[in-house]
Formats: sequence, structure tokens, C-alpha cells
Amino acid sequence: MIYEIRTYQIAPGSLAEVEKRFGEAYEYRKKYSPLTAFWHTEIGPLNEIIHVWGYQDLAERAKIRAEAAKDANWPPKTSEFIRKMRSEIINPFPFVPTPQPGRMGPVFEIRYYTLKGGTLPDTAKGWEAKLPDRMKLSPVVLAGGVEFGKANGFVHIWAYQSMDQRMQVRDEARKKGVWPPPGGGDRLISQQNKIVLPAAFSPLQ
Repeated sequence: MIYEIRTYQIAPGSLAEVEKRFGEAYEYRKKYSPLTAFWHTEIGPLNEIIHVWGYQDLAERAKIRAEAAKDANWPPKTSEFIRKMRSEIINPFPFVPTPQPGRMGPVFEIRYYTLKGGTLPDTAKGWEAKLPDRMKLSPVVLAGGVEFGKANGFVHIWAYQSMDQRMQVRDEARKKGVWPPPGGGDRLISQQNKIVLPAAFSPLQ
């Protein structure tokens, strides 16, 4: 399984209309493959929408995108609002549960790390050992290395019931020694994060 994370910067004040048009178009697009999640930023880079699509592999992605492009109702009629676009292909860690439709949030945190070259395998080992205990506090949505996009990128997404719960969980994880995995800081070059909220039509809420 691979995941494509598409991040669009949109015009200020256009979010409601963009989500309306995207949601309407998705009703036609979902017959080709389901959306994993659709979010907009609440804290972090403003005026961003993020949509996540799951595929079996790159071949399936190419096939489905070619089929959907023939549909008169896809892509959404939102080009007038889009200022920038970015796409990343993520290879999820095999021990991370596959995200399923339903309620996990409604507050999600997306964390983007740049790792030192060659350190992703050691990062994965640390995560595999520590993640079961960490997930007892709050669920992970997705975690894995960037295959296409930012070099040496590592993305992980977490779900929380509220911002207050996020603070409580992170504090509890540190106090219990559950998280973060040891040695992770030595592999980091940079870190970024954003808080995002789901659109009404997002399968993941």
C-alpha cells in the first residue's frame, strides 16, 4: 500500500467554496477509488487543503488517475482558487495499522521530519518497538518515509479528540517514557507540524 498526500495552498477566504466543490466532485470520483482523508489547516500554514489517497502501488495509482481524468466531473472545478500544489508518495511502515473510515479525531496533527540520510530504517525499528504503547494513548493515522517528494522525508499523522487531549497525551507519553523512541533526535535535520480538521465529506473524521 502507498499513500499520496496532496497539499494545495488556496486563496484566502475560499475554503468553504473549495470544500463544497471538492465534496460534490468526490461523489463521482469515489467510484474509481476512495479518499482516505480530506483536511484543512487550522494551525500552521494557513489556507491549505490536504487530501490523502491510498493505492496498492504506483501502477494502480496511474491506472485509477487515468480513468478518473476521463470523467467530466473530475477534477473538481477549483483551479481558480489554487495557488500552489505539492504531492508526496508515502510508503507506510508495515506495522502501522491501515487507516479506516470513521471517527478518530476530529483534531489531527501532521508532522513532517527531514531525517539524516540512511537513518529511516533505524527510525522504523525504534517506532516498531515503542508504537504499541504509544497507541494506547492516542491513535496513529499514518507513518512512513517519503518515497517521492522531499528527500529523506518522514511523515506521521496522529488523531486527537481535542487540542487539550493532545497536550495531555504528549505530556503523559513523555512522563511514562512511552514516547518518543530513543535516538530519534540524533537523526533529525528539521521538523514541522500542522493541526488540521476534516471536511464534512472526509471518510476519516
